[in-house]
Amino acid sequence: MIRGRARVFGDDVNTDVIIPAAYLNTFDPSILREHVMEGIRPGFISQVTEGDIVVAGDNFGCGSSREHAPLAIKAAGISAVVASSFARIFFRNAINIGLPALVVKESRRIAEGDRLEILVEKGVVRDLDQGLSLEFDPLPPFLMEILSDGGLLEHTRKKMSPNV
Repeated sequence: MIRGRARVFGDDVNTDVIIPAAYLNTFDPSILREHVMEGIRPGFISQVTEGDIVVAGDNFGCGSSREHAPLAIKAAGISAVVASSFARIFFRNAINIGLPALVVKESRRIAEGDRLEILVEKGVVRDLDQGLSLEFDPLPPFLMEILSDGGLLEHTRKKMSPNV
């Protein structure tokens, strides 16, 4: 189960506003986290509490294919991203680094600061403040396995290790 407060954004949140181009010269999570969402909500990192959940509308993560975008979000302590739809490359980059990206068609019903519980395996987001229960299609088992292993790199190491 994932628990956290909603940090709500709109439609078409692109990778340029998730992590501005000026910070693409590093993969250092401590630097990326300080600038996450800076292009759309300056000072966002000061509002984030470990475990918070980014919630958005359509086409989250559109734009360039930069892996920095989901890395910056994860480094900021965000536990998941919920959106009504994702850009394909962002979705896959998120899963590859172990950041749950969940397609919840009714994500717009969630308000800023709402307390959320996500039952990833069951496909349910509970908004505890509004008393909502929003369903989504659970991730397929192979993606759940990648997430539970901490991302594609760790998943691959685990699969290739002779001791497993």
